[in-house]
Amino acid sequence: MACQESHVKKIKVATAANMASAMEELTKVYANKSSLEFELVVGSSGKLTAQILEGAPYDIFVAANMKYPEAVFNGGKAMSSPKVYAKGQLVLWSMIENMPVSIAGLSNSQIEHIALANPKTAPYGVAATEVLQHYGLQETLGPKLVFGESIGQTDQFIISKAAQIGFTALSTVLSPEMRGKGRWILIDPSLYSNIGQGVVLVNLKGDNNHEAKGFYDFLFSKDAMEILKEFGYLVNE
Repeated sequence: MACQESHVKKIKVATAANMASAMEELTKVYANKSSLEFELVVGSSGKLTAQILEGAPYDIFVAANMKYPEAVFNGGKAMSSPKVYAKGQLVLWSMIENMPVSIAGLSNSQIEHIALANPKTAPYGVAATEVLQHYGLQETLGPKLVFGESIGQTDQFIISKAAQIGFTALSTVLSPEMRGKGRWILIDPSLYSNIGQGVVLVNLKGDNNHEAKGFYDFLFSKDAMEILKEFGYLVNE
């Protein structure tokens, strides 16, 4: 007998790297209560935006700030203007044993490389740069800075110890894989621009819009907010 093709709809979610773990949990919970499957495409917000504007077939874009989903909307590729689903928080993190984790310690000679996301494409990179500028360290620490294309790559620099320390998202250190590993401090949110993270429904010609809208609405539900809080995001309840 011929194998019947599955008619389960697959929703493609383009997600900023800082949201990868949280989005895995969110899609898993939603898949359990719907007949949908999800495919996550993880990258920097800037890169995903470029792909969507060039016609990449994503259903939903979950970004790390509002600038990029606004660019998608202004480019005519979103169903409506973006909404903030959560606010991100920045941490300084090290996987090196006995490494003092502090802003003052960044000038320490035992720190050769400091990882951060590229501020040109990743909002958490912008936040890290603002923190360094606030403390007047941007110039002096310049030679030590190594840039990840996204928070995902930045995390790899820190986890592999290629960088002795680095700036990442609170969601990274609270993820199931990384919880309790290394040492980290929360950076005072008043030192960097608000990381209000936005989401848009991508304006596809396909027939997934109704199902994608269901998941989009779920992101603003009480259940989703509880999951986001577990991963270190601030949510407006």
